[in-house]
Amino acid sequence: MSGLFLILIAAVGLWLNQEHTLGSARRMGPGYMPLMVFWLQIGLGAIVLLASIFSDGEKLTRWTSAEIASFVGGIAVGTAVWWVLKSTGGFFGQTYNAVGTGMLAGFLVLSIPQGWRILGVINAAMCLFGLLLEKMGFFAALVGIIVLSCLAEREHIKKPVGILGCTVFLLVMCWFVFIKQLDIRVNLWPQL
Repeated sequence: MSGLFLILIAAVGLWLNQEHTLGSARRMGPGYMPLMVFWLQIGLGAIVLLASIFSDGEKLTRWTSAEIASFVGGIAVGTAVWWVLKSTGGFFGQTYNAVGTGMLAGFLVLSIPQGWRILGVINAAMCLFGLLLEKMGFFAALVGIIVLSCLAEREHIKKPVGILGCTVFLLVMCWFVFIKQLDIRVNLWPQL
């Protein structure tokens, strides 16, 4: 299932990436790097799929009724939020923001039962990062993804000092790597 999921997500990404110009290896366009990453993800998905076929790994367990309901409910809520927000103006009316907010809502619904909690919260955290980055800046987006990701595991909630230490360390490290060394141009602070 994981291999098929990776391949499916990469295929959707390739389809969405068709609008961007590719350029060449020498003069990369905005669609060049995503194209490479999606093809790499398809390859990794194929490796995971083939490895699972030829191994005696854990058998899939039956989904509980709560897990099925949260899966279907997550899709329904995410689609409804996207449908409503895409017709509004401003920040949420923009295509990617409406989709991202719909995905955030859907993943939060998915995370309600314990079996889906980690998957739902981690994916919701990635959506939150994407939504916060443009308007709230790099540091707020990092704090959002780190804190929400820590909520995926109940043991982390009991250790707020550990979450604070992890957040400070990752803020400094990400600033050094992405801003200082790689010179990535993003807003560091809120742009209100």
